[in-house]
Amino acid sequence: MTVQRTAVVTGASRGAGRGIAVALGAAGYRVYVTGRTRPGDTAPLPGTIDATAREVSEAGGEGIPCAVDHADDTQVAAFFDKVARESGTLDVLVNNACFIHEDLAAPGGFWEKPAGLAGILDVGLRSHYLSSWHAARIMVPQGRGLIAFTSSFGGVCYMHGPAYGAQKAGTDKMAADMAVDFRDTGVAAVSIWMGPLATERTAAVAEHSDEYAAFMAQAETPGFTGRLVAALYDDPALASLSGQTLIGAELAERYAITEEGGRQPPSYRAMLGDPRVPSQAIVR
Repeated sequence: MTVQRTAVVTGASRGAGRGIAVALGAAGYRVYVTGRTRPGDTAPLPGTIDATAREVSEAGGEGIPCAVDHADDTQVAAFFDKVARESGTLDVLVNNACFIHEDLAAPGGFWEKPAGLAGILDVGLRSHYLSSWHAARIMVPQGRGLIAFTSSFGGVCYMHGPAYGAQKAGTDKMAADMAVDFRDTGVAAVSIWMGPLATERTAAVAEHSDEYAAFMAQAETPGFTGRLVAALYDDPALASLSGQTLIGAELAERYAITEEGGRQPPSYRAMLGDPRVPSQAIVR
């Protein structure tokens, strides 16, 4: 397959980012894979950006591992300069990098957990804004692009506490407001609510939570969202979806995308809530 498009997937050492990157590789993308874990590094979960990049190439694309700490503005700026210099274009940015504290799903009120859980607002919200800022400066002049945020139902229901919820709600609103600025530029921004994901991290959580284990029985694979992103970019009606918070399982029905074996992951809209619809008012 000829590599024709360029994507950046942040936080792709493992989990959702890894799956999304590989799925884009299978769709023929050159994928810049960012993260902090390299071979030989000590990490609580398996996975490296190098392994993900290799899988992207094996899937039919071109994987390029790039060590980036998304909490470091200088590193982020240098990275996007590299993308612009090497590829000259950027078609898709998937904002997925996120700080997940090991006590995120621990029992107790937020004040009973480490204050460090607030790190998700730095790497997971502020970092998304900064990456989008850099990406927009490449995409707008070329007249085409897609910025996708990975998010969840935690944007409207209580999930893992206020820091996690604020990050998801902020991500959804960020996509909505960026879409206002992107009008008539050919660039779109969307937020995608993923369902429970079958990843290394969620498998560990499920071992200690019967409720989470029940969700995992119908979990989405990490690559599922990547296939949705590829379909979104190819959708002639992409502009009409810009600014929306989209439930991945429902978006899959639009594009007739299923998991292996034809399984259709369920939407948890009825159980966990509807995406918020922002007011159409614009105050400049």
